[in-house]
Amino acid sequence: MIIFLDESGDLGFDFSKPKTSGKFVITLLVCENAEAIEGFRRGVRRTLKNKLNNRKNKSQELKGTNTTQVIKEYFYRHISSDGWQIYSVILNKSRVYDNLRTKLGKKKLYNFLARFLLEKIDLSKAGNTVNLIMDRCKNKEEIKDFNSYVENQLQGLLPLDIPLFITHELSHNNSGLQAVDLFCWGIFRKHEGEDEEWYRVYQSAIVYEGEYLK
Repeated sequence: MIIFLDESGDLGFDFSKPKTSGKFVITLLVCENAEAIEGFRRGVRRTLKNKLNNRKNKSQELKGTNTTQVIKEYFYRHISSDGWQIYSVILNKSRVYDNLRTKLGKKKLYNFLARFLLEKIDLSKAGNTVNLIMDRCKNKEEIKDFNSYVENQLQGLLPLDIPLFITHELSHNNSGLQAVDLFCWGIFRKHEGEDEEWYRVYQSAIVYEGEYLK
C-alpha cells in the first residue's frame, strides 16, 4: 500500500489578513496496488504532454491552484478507476485552541491531524509494506519529528510483519503527489469557497471526509 499525503489552506490564524484561510485540509490518496500507481503516472504524464506543455510553456507538474477545470477533467479521464481511495480531514481553524496557534502548537496540530486521518485506513489490508509519501516542504527537524510521531502512533495498528516507510519527496518528481494535490484542492474549495465543480467529478472515490472541530 502506498499513501500520498498533501494539504491545502494554511495554518495561519490572523483572520484579518485576506489570504488567511478559514479551513485547513489534509488529504490522503491511498493506492492499493501497482496498477493504480501506474495509472496516476500515465495520467499525469499524458496531461502534461497534451494539455500543458508546448513551445511557450513547460510545466513540470500539475497543481490544483493553477490547473483549469477542463484540464482536471482530462486528467481524471486518463487514470485508472480502481485500486485507490481518498481520505480527507477538514480543520475548522476558528475553533482551534490558543495554545495550538503558536509555532510549536501548529506542528503538533499538523502531526495530530495526519495521524487522525491515517487511523481511518484499514491497515490490516496493507499488503507487504506501507509507504507514506509526502511533499518535501518541512525542514530536517520537522521531518524527524513528524516521522517519529507517526511511526509511534501507527505501529500498533499495523500487523507485526508489515513495515512502515515514510519519505518526503519533491512533488514535481512524483505523480502520486501531484494527483493528491489536485484532489485535496478540490475538497478545500468545497469547504472554503463553496465551489464543488471539480470535487463532484471524483466525489465517489472519497471514503472518509470529516470536519474536525466542526
